[in-house]
Amino acid sequence: MLGLLLLVFVAGMLLLSSLNLSYSRDALSELRRQQINEVVGAGLSRINARQSALASYTITLANVGESFHEMVESGMSGRALSVVRGSLEHTLNAHLQDFEGAAGAGLWFEPGVLSETGTSYMPYFLQGNDDNALTRLDTESRFDHYRNAPWFSRTLEQEWTADPDNSGHVYWSPVYFDLNTERAVLTLASPMYDRDGNLLGMATTAWGADQIIDVVSRITVTQHSFTFLNDRNNRNLSSLSQGEDTRKEQALIDAILALDLGTDVDAARSLGEVGELTTRGLSAGNEDYELYFAATAGGMVYGAGVPRNEINAVLLPMERTNYRILVGTVSAMLILSLYLLYRIIQLIRELQASYTDELTGLPNRVRLLRDLQNHQAAALLIINLDRFNQINSLFGNVCGDHVLLAVATRLTAFSRDHNREVFRVYRLPGDEFAVLAPAMTPEVAHQLAVQVRHLVTGDRVYWQEQRLTVDVSIGIALRKNRKPEDAADQLVSQAKVAVLQARETGRHHLLYDPAVGVEENYENNLYWANRLKEAIDHDRLVPWFQPIHDNQSGRISKYECLVRMVEPDGSVISAGRFMDIANKLRLNRRITELMIEKCFACFTGRDDEFSINLSYGDITEPETVAQILSAIETSGIGDRVIFEILESDGITNYDDIRAFIEQVKPYGCRIAIDDFGTGYSNFSHLLSLNVDFIKIDGSLIRNLHEDQTAFLVTSGIVQFARSLDIQTVAEFVHNEPVQARVRELGIDFSQGEYVSMPVPAPGSAD
Repeated sequence: MLGLLLLVFVAGMLLLSSLNLSYSRDALSELRRQQINEVVGAGLSRINARQSALASYTITLANVGESFHEMVESGMSGRALSVVRGSLEHTLNAHLQDFEGAAGAGLWFEPGVLSETGTSYMPYFLQGNDDNALTRLDTESRFDHYRNAPWFSRTLEQEWTADPDNSGHVYWSPVYFDLNTERAVLTLASPMYDRDGNLLGMATTAWGADQIIDVVSRITVTQHSFTFLNDRNNRNLSSLSQGEDTRKEQALIDAILALDLGTDVDAARSLGEVGELTTRGLSAGNEDYELYFAATAGGMVYGAGVPRNEINAVLLPMERTNYRILVGTVSAMLILSLYLLYRIIQLIRELQASYTDELTGLPNRVRLLRDLQNHQAAALLIINLDRFNQINSLFGNVCGDHVLLAVATRLTAFSRDHNREVFRVYRLPGDEFAVLAPAMTPEVAHQLAVQVRHLVTGDRVYWQEQRLTVDVSIGIALRKNRKPEDAADQLVSQAKVAVLQARETGRHHLLYDPAVGVEENYENNLYWANRLKEAIDHDRLVPWFQPIHDNQSGRISKYECLVRMVEPDGSVISAGRFMDIANKLRLNRRITELMIEKCFACFTGRDDEFSINLSYGDITEPETVAQILSAIETSGIGDRVIFEILESDGITNYDDIRAFIEQVKPYGCRIAIDDFGTGYSNFSHLLSLNVDFIKIDGSLIRNLHEDQTAFLVTSGIVQFARSLDIQTVAEFVHNEPVQARVRELGIDFSQGEYVSMPVPAPGSAD
């Protein structure tokens, strides 16, 4: 009852306050909008004045070209024609120097006009950094006709036809990057006609984009307003403000461009006559704006956005006073009620949070363990996302969360379709989910795993219009009857073991088998440990050499040294079979020392470059580093040595890497980052390491010809390396289509089956 009375009282106060403010808001808001219209209109006038001036300059040049044509038509000799040309170019120079801010200007005549029949005369001058320094482009040798010049397709359509009625009309291009001036420019073009209406050619002027953008940046409407300018291709030409919140600015730019206020000159003018403002609403983030915009004289769209709360800012003092009275009147009655309500809600949230995953809203591991205690017989599927760490590493945690939410949505839909009480879905820590189901036979459990995998992987996951490939490994554990001594998480542990076994055996799902214990794994480790130690003792670890192809010269330019184990029967075993156990037994240092000794001995008498793989542990081992420095000094071939450092090798201190590089660089040695794109990809540290090569990981290169995501990531790595003057090497190039994409991206070197598999001696594969 007390709550109802309080509600009625507060509602009455709010009604009186709203009636009191309604009339004032309408009147003052309209006045405020009129003021904003005047400010935006004044800015539009300044922009139009500047654009009209640029157009006027262009028309002036067209008049100059027409005047000189009349002089020639009056009947001059060939020698006089050259005099006219010289005078014309002098006049063109003088005008260009008078055009403040012009990047270039020219007169592009039709073939035979001011020239011999079949030839074109097209004088075009560029304005250098020094206002008095002008450069004439050799346009006649570069273009047989001005329609082939780059500015023509940007400013006019290729099918453009002459029309004497359009004499004096100026055509505007969008902003583009001009290679001649190395700056962003826009081109204005105006046709030239003789007295009979015949087309003589085009007059063009080029202007730095800052000539217009600077005008926009100096316009301020309100404290938090912004101004913008879009060209006819609906591209934003100006920063919204000088603020530090770049994400907010980009969101505003994207929202404005999505409105497509003007894609070309005609669309821009369809907004209204030049100078007539149009108004519409815009929402970006959590803020609403009013847009005031219009077409400019140059066919662009200029406008300003004003936060709605600033339009009504004059009402804030009145509103604050009203609400202060209202709050003061009812605060005493609300305090106790709100406190009690807050405590109840807090307790409910704490209880819910202890059983719910924050990201997906699914029950968490704690809830799963509690539910397992209430099930005597049950089936549990643990779903582990494959290569999830790579997604986080390449695209960021936000993308990873997006993938997790997508999988959670699909599993939740599956649970809903099959009765939530029968199939319950849980989110486990990291990249795992669980499905708890009633007891079932192994056959039915396998069918359920197949169905769940198809559900998760059947549809692609998209992130910012990029298609991501998501696959899963599923572990299954079954329980017919729970014993009192069984741990609460026993079924979870068994399912996780099944996940690991599925990955090791290359299977998508696997049922936990109690008969397959850890003893089998121990026996396998012992077997390989004995074989490895025997190979070291009998000197049967040797280097093999994989050629690296130079994509520029088209020849083999270097070799990567790879360790191999030679069996007594002559068979050769690759490093992938024994390096894992070597690392666990701490024999990897000994293998590195053997490789250094044998590789330097092999290449001392050759001219080839060669690379040796070093782990982070090798670099931090003083004895190994001492052996490396000794081998370099003794052999004198440091300028042909490349040390490859594994980028995904769990580097904990980049200062150790830098110290090693500083020791070997004076000998001419070079540094490569191996498997780039699979580990931390710490770009800030990479910038300080002074490396010479980046070897792009094979997981990206292998599917480069058919995986668009891999192609985009690889392209970004190549651009990054090129900006730092670092050469790139593509690993695992296994066929012609992949090599074609590698060359398309401009990767410097290729390595893989397509070039050659590792060979026992350098040069034997050539």
